[in-house]
Amino acid sequence: MTTFEPTLESLSAHQVPDWYDDAKFGIFIHWGMWAIPSFASHHGSIGETFAKQYDIAVALTPYTEWYANAIKVPESDSAKHHKEVWNDAPYENFREPFLKGLEQWDPKEWARLFKLSGAKYVVLVTKHHDGYSLWPSDVPHPNKEGWHTERDIVGELGEAVRAEGLRYGLYYSGGIDWSFNPEPLRTLGDFIGSVPGGKYPAYAVAQVKELIDKYKPSVLWNDISWPTPLDEMNRTFAYYYNTVPEGVVNDRWMPVSWKSRLMRFKWMRAKFDKKVKARMAATPVKTGIVPPEPPHYDFRTPEYATFDEIQPRKWEATRGMSHSFGFNHNDTDADYLTVTEIIHGFADAVSKNGNLLLNVGPRGADAKVPAEQVARLEGFGAWMARNGEAIYGTRPWTRAEGFTPDNLAVRFTSKGSTVNAIVLGKPEQNELTLCDLTPAADASVKLLGYGAVNWRQSGRDLVVTLPALDDTPAIVFSISKVLA
Repeated sequence: MTTFEPTLESLSAHQVPDWYDDAKFGIFIHWGMWAIPSFASHHGSIGETFAKQYDIAVALTPYTEWYANAIKVPESDSAKHHKEVWNDAPYENFREPFLKGLEQWDPKEWARLFKLSGAKYVVLVTKHHDGYSLWPSDVPHPNKEGWHTERDIVGELGEAVRAEGLRYGLYYSGGIDWSFNPEPLRTLGDFIGSVPGGKYPAYAVAQVKELIDKYKPSVLWNDISWPTPLDEMNRTFAYYYNTVPEGVVNDRWMPVSWKSRLMRFKWMRAKFDKKVKARMAATPVKTGIVPPEPPHYDFRTPEYATFDEIQPRKWEATRGMSHSFGFNHNDTDADYLTVTEIIHGFADAVSKNGNLLLNVGPRGADAKVPAEQVARLEGFGAWMARNGEAIYGTRPWTRAEGFTPDNLAVRFTSKGSTVNAIVLGKPEQNELTLCDLTPAADASVKLLGYGAVNWRQSGRDLVVTLPALDDTPAIVFSISKVLA
């Protein structure tokens, strides 16, 4: 077994394990005290919010998990809601109702649902930006004594998830912690410049090592940035890889540098914000974000975003089913992606060397996954049960995208000599043409869930005869030998 040293040269030798590349689909879980008020602005996606309302965007994001900051900005929707509904109570007051709801929590029920959805791994938020830890941490908090649950949420869920045969990963907000830096944040400059110093870096390192030692997470998913310089960060990576040999880390580990320290000054933040605001005004509005590339990572994590081409390195699209990760009680069924939209986005990601980490935002009051989210997980799982052969364990083919003459998009995956064509939609005719696809003369073509189908070659195109089809978001052909 390789022993890793805390250097970029040594860490760069770490390979993404097959289990992660094969898995394709994981569940993200954002659940915490914010799920009691469960409120955030409805101004569209996070990208749209920053593009249209930059000067107060951090307090207007659609993310309910950012509620603790939003209520500190008087002109925000959340602050107005908090005054009207909660009489400006301290955010800490949501702790007791959250713990009361926790009494109804059944981690095994969650794990069964995630298994049914077709997920192969689960990533739990252990500590978000509010700094509240979901495990009984032995690391003393310098500012808030006992700022954690006594019940071991992290451990109980890990046991339930692993009992279902799923891998278990952990999220940690390393870059932002409002229990150390309570300054109200309005702009991206404010947000980037709010990474705490002082006692926080040592605290974050100690907590992450505690998570590694106690729970051996298969995924170590940090958020925003990392509060230590590069050399200390590399020691954390080496410790993790040597403790969990098949573990992976994401791409949100940007270490502290002299440039990032400058962002703590208001004049620098103002200069930064002016430049970013002007750039956003001059470019098309984006729905999501792609984090900057740090010195070391195993996989990239575009958020509410995707890549247009097959990527040489592994990546993971991460998003909620609605515009928020945490539960938003204002979301109606129409605010959630449909099962079809989730499947189409998923197929696109897999064809381009990506995974999907789809978020679940449970309620705080009763620790239940909302019915709208359950329905989508069940629908997704039903599709995966039929078509998983074209997903799990596959790799990108020579090209990701194709088309049919009637404008149905196609996405490709491959496994050995087999190519899978995922048609994003249900054909209306009893024949389907896959353009620019040439199987070998002795190839077999199978429609997953139905069996072998008749096919013929028409010039450069493959024409298949279809059986009567069920209503489905996408149909999948498995082609044993493809020449081009």
